[in-house]
Amino acid sequence: MGVLSGMRVVEGSAFVAIPLAGMTLAQMGAEVIRFDRLEGGLDAGRWPVTREGRSLFWAGLNKGKKSVAVNMKSDEGRELVTRLVTAPGDEAGLFLTNLRVRGWMDHETLSAHRPDLVTVTLLGDRHGNPAVDYSVNPALGFPMATGPEGSDEPVAHVLPAWDCIAGNLAVSSLLAAERHRLKTGKGQEVVLALKDVAAAMLGHLGIVGEVLVNGVDRPRSGNALYGAYGQDFVLADGARVMVIGLTDRQWRGLVAATGTGKAMEALEQRTGLPLRDEGARFRLRHEITALLAPWFAVRGLAEVAEALEAQGCTWSEFRSFARAVREDPDLSTDNPMMAEVEQPDIGSYPVPGTPVSFGAHPREAPVRAPLLGEHTEEVLADVAGLSSGEIGALMDRGVVAGP
Repeated sequence: MGVLSGMRVVEGSAFVAIPLAGMTLAQMGAEVIRFDRLEGGLDAGRWPVTREGRSLFWAGLNKGKKSVAVNMKSDEGRELVTRLVTAPGDEAGLFLTNLRVRGWMDHETLSAHRPDLVTVTLLGDRHGNPAVDYSVNPALGFPMATGPEGSDEPVAHVLPAWDCIAGNLAVSSLLAAERHRLKTGKGQEVVLALKDVAAAMLGHLGIVGEVLVNGVDRPRSGNALYGAYGQDFVLADGARVMVIGLTDRQWRGLVAATGTGKAMEALEQRTGLPLRDEGARFRLRHEITALLAPWFAVRGLAEVAEALEAQGCTWSEFRSFARAVREDPDLSTDNPMMAEVEQPDIGSYPVPGTPVSFGAHPREAPVRAPLLGEHTEEVLADVAGLSSGEIGALMDRGVVAGP
């Protein structure tokens, strides 16, 4: 039984952030009920997909949930969704969505049926305009600071970072609002916008201040670690590694591993900049890299790894996704977070459970994603209180569907 066992959350969503939020809650023990159109949601076929067209994306973000398939174009279907969202119970009345529809699937309308309803709504931007990670990121400048030094071409990031952060903020927001309800008996709508999540991080990381206070539009610095020392090197056997000298301990370990202490002292004397200061290391990154590069260039990965590990250095080899999956034990069932799961219509492969380990609760194994409509009958009976005859009639009329 997970730490959130007994909690029931209803989810109406697409894309990354809110499905991630629902999955996170499910993996902590909450009962999460996802409702979709009869033909599947907006991301039912999103890439990556199997050769047969089954979405690995959808399976990945909906692990551990229950699925209800419902015709939301019909009045009966909308009424059923309303009943699920506003079902009674102290641990129910919790709703996650990024598909707000005014007039029926919005907090104002739904809370008329349950005044203590807690709704977490994710918008694109604060004005209600649509946005996704791949439009927010360019708007706020990150692709213009990413890429090879001296390049004028923007580089969009493959990781939907703001979706990931927004998903976890949605979890935090839901739990905070539920705590408020436990103390006061009052529900509320919590609204966050994807662009605001990104804009907030722009400020938290000091980038807004860097522009307005320092007058700096951050240039590209390639694979260098901004503001300290971190750089990639190609080895004698063609492998490429990233080494980090962010903290003083990391820096001293890197210098010791490469035997470049005297050369670094000479660099300090020549420039008057102390390399114990991380900012000085960034300013002198090209000179430092020139001193380190010969050491890496004549050694293979095994020798470099042994030397760096001996000094407790922070480093990594560059890998493709495929190599990482094949070679890194943290992506295999050697990691207690991972388990081999049989996903219907896809097959058996290792999938992650929650990365969080609670001291008072044993780690729960990950549970596969549901088939579309797999739990329609169960949920309509247990949550909406319908009889088998009523459910059968709804299926006959095409209002709901099973798997």
